[in-house]
Amino acid sequence: MQQTKGNFEDKFRQLDEVLPDPGTTRNASGAPGHEYWQQKVDYDIKASLDESKRRLTARGTVRYTNNSPDALPWLWMQLDQNIFKRNSMAELTDAFGGPGRRGPKVTLGSGAEPTKLSFEELRRQQAMADNDYGYDIQSVTLNGASLPHTIVGTLMRIDLPQPLAPGATVEFAMEWAFNIVEEDAVVARSGYEHFPDDPRKGGNDIFLLAQWFPRMVVYSDYEGWHNKEFLGRGEFTLEFGDYAVEMTVPDDHIVASTGVLQNPDSVLTAAQRQRLETAKNAAAPVFVVTPQEAAAAEAKGPTGTKTWRFAATNVRDFAWASSRKFIWDAQGVKQPGAENETVLAMSFWPKEGGELWRKYSTAAIAHTLKVYSRFSFDYPYPTAQSVNGPVGGMEYPMITFNGPRTILNKDGSRTYTLAAKTGLVGVVIHEIGHIYFPMTVNSDERQWTWMDEGINSFLDSVAGYEWDPDMPWGRSLPRDMVSYMVSSDQQPIMTQSDSVTNLGANAYGKPAAAFHLLRDTIIGRERFDFAFKEYARRWKFKRPTPADFFRTMEEASGTDLDWFWRGWFYTTDHVDISLDSIYRLKIDTKDPDIDLARRRQERADEPDPVGVGLNRQQNLPVWVLENPGVTDFYDKNDEFTVTPKDTKGYKEFLDGLVPWERAAFDRAVKEDANYYVLNFSNKGGLVMPVILGLTFKDGSKEKLSIPAEIWRRNSREVAKLLVYPKGKELVQVVVDPDWETGDADIENNHYPRRIIPSRIETFKEEQSKARTARDLMGEAAGAEPDKKKK
Repeated sequence: MQQTKGNFEDKFRQLDEVLPDPGTTRNASGAPGHEYWQQKVDYDIKASLDESKRRLTARGTVRYTNNSPDALPWLWMQLDQNIFKRNSMAELTDAFGGPGRRGPKVTLGSGAEPTKLSFEELRRQQAMADNDYGYDIQSVTLNGASLPHTIVGTLMRIDLPQPLAPGATVEFAMEWAFNIVEEDAVVARSGYEHFPDDPRKGGNDIFLLAQWFPRMVVYSDYEGWHNKEFLGRGEFTLEFGDYAVEMTVPDDHIVASTGVLQNPDSVLTAAQRQRLETAKNAAAPVFVVTPQEAAAAEAKGPTGTKTWRFAATNVRDFAWASSRKFIWDAQGVKQPGAENETVLAMSFWPKEGGELWRKYSTAAIAHTLKVYSRFSFDYPYPTAQSVNGPVGGMEYPMITFNGPRTILNKDGSRTYTLAAKTGLVGVVIHEIGHIYFPMTVNSDERQWTWMDEGINSFLDSVAGYEWDPDMPWGRSLPRDMVSYMVSSDQQPIMTQSDSVTNLGANAYGKPAAAFHLLRDTIIGRERFDFAFKEYARRWKFKRPTPADFFRTMEEASGTDLDWFWRGWFYTTDHVDISLDSIYRLKIDTKDPDIDLARRRQERADEPDPVGVGLNRQQNLPVWVLENPGVTDFYDKNDEFTVTPKDTKGYKEFLDGLVPWERAAFDRAVKEDANYYVLNFSNKGGLVMPVILGLTFKDGSKEKLSIPAEIWRRNSREVAKLLVYPKGKELVQVVVDPDWETGDADIENNHYPRRIIPSRIETFKEEQSKARTARDLMGEAAGAEPDKKKK
């Protein structure tokens, strides 16, 4: 039943009215139910890379096992390369002026100002016009007979001869090909990058191959077929299975891939095989392919082809990279007692990666495995790889694509910026972290991007601060998200990814900030870490939904967090708690000799009326002082004079108290404590714990955290009583003193209000750039204006 708000809004309503009901596949605790199931898909693929044509051709078989309780009359496959077709839904619905991955593609003009089109967007349009992209599906067969199939954008339905029964398996074959996009031109999650200045005639390429084969669409217990069109932003959810893949490439290429190399004797030299073996127990990364070997290959050309064979078990996807430019290093990371006790951390990069990659890539992999395993489970695969290429950052099982590089100087040396160093370490941690989430904890990236990007951004920031807390990491803490949370384009975290305006803030930053808040402020590290690890353990190699995460975190931590999920994930409220006033209260003794004397002094401490003060300054006479005959009792006794009636009333008050009341009252009078009433208002709408930094007159300080439940009866304003002993006087209170909740307006957190610190900067007005304001006569004559003169 929906709530009628009126003047009351219950921020602590249970979330069960929003979440799907638990059942036999997903139970109320957030764990997989006793009838949980998921499909299994195995692939056997043989692919061939034509470097000169930049085209991939492949054939393979798909073995689909139906573990669901449903008979399936058809199967759906993802054809993600079809997003690059000129008539794809992504192209047709790409709004003019929309954002691009590298910034605004278009800046709309107005009036005399022209609309501006970025060179990157111009290049993309030309690449799309000049090339035929998308899948060429050449055949789909079952036992040699053609299977009817229908292509719907980035999806393909395969009609089976008869429904696939529960528990049954079907194996069908496919042949396909596609032209590989130039990633720098088209902007994709895979593609090739060309290096025209390499010494080899015609230059060299790096190929990053992902979304390169038709992949089965998920069929789940909560949605059936997940047949959402691929529009470019919402990533993928896939089924687990086993892979056997052969890649035929130029014989001077090095291949990095999901899985384990099955034929090293055929594709690596004896020295390279020995180095790879040495790396397993090395204390630091060992070159498998040296810079000198890569340089030699880069300058020559292939004499034929080689076939690399890889096998991968229980993975949800498969990606690979191929180039003659690759330098390759490796180091074993130990996991005592794990299924894979030695994980080979490996990096592949061209000379353009330089010392930056040699120093940091494989080291960052090793660091990531240790931190993430502490929060979840032992790294589940035998290899973890980082490959440099045109893709800035993308993840797949056992392999990631990462972008930062060095700068080539005029003298031939290579250097790198602090931003490149931070970027490389950060992106490697982030993308390797994705092998845990969602490559192992298999959430639906298309629907709930925050379940992998948000969780992973939280963990990569934890790993980043453990790597080096002084490096300029960003977009992870609550205070980093204030500008987004108060912006007009904010959307709820639970918004489907393709509809989100600002994906970085919405799916990465804001959820990461939420988890920092839960861990460090609301739940505490011990209980949060226990609950989070339980979530990871429960859903390892399974497919969780938001409800499974929310319920597991509550159950395992022993904390009702419905108010937090509702406010942070389902609304666009922000944190802004204002401390509006503080009252200091002292107890009345009821003794007229004490209380009336105090009230007389309070009256004396009040400022005189302005007119009276001015009269004194002018020494004007006071009538009653100059005429004593008119004075009476009231001139000698004021309203605070103690009378017998006052004394009698005091005695009657004391006599009317029962023993426990008299004891409590006498103690309170004796202690003479300081009572403070703090009045708060919730201006941002998001209920949060009220964290107070308290400063006392004696110089001491305290920190007090009031749970968010203080807002349960009134989410707009609330008062809190604090009591301190005599002599312990408050002089200042600051809400959220350490900026841990992301409070939007820190100035209304101070009581008394502080003078706001800021700066003033001088500037010089720019002259108009309009052509009518320029000296066209001088420009035409070649004159250079004196910029110092006006």
